[in-house]
Amino acid sequence: MDDMLKKVENKTGVNSKDIQKLAQSVNGMDFSDEQSIRQLVKQVSKIANKPVSKQTEDKIVDTLMKKKGHVDPSTIKKMM
Repeated sequence: MDDMLKKVENKTGVNSKDIQKLAQSVNGMDFSDEQSIRQLVKQVSKIANKPVSKQTEDKIVDTLMKKKGHVDPSTIKKMM
C-alpha cells in the first residue's frame, strides 16, 4: 500500500499522508448526506490544489447522492 501511495504522491504532488487521511474520512461516509459530500469535495480540492466550481461541485454531489457513493473514479474525473 505504501508503494502505491508513494507512486500517487510522485505523480500528483499530493502528500501520501493527506491521501491516507482522506481515505479514512471517506471510509463509512454517508453518501446520502449532501453536506458531507460537499465537505469531501472541498477537502479533495484543497489537497489537490485544484479549484472546483460551484457547478462542478453540484454535479459531483448529485452524482454521488444518486449512486450512494458507488461511482468509479473515471466518472468523477470526467466531471472535472
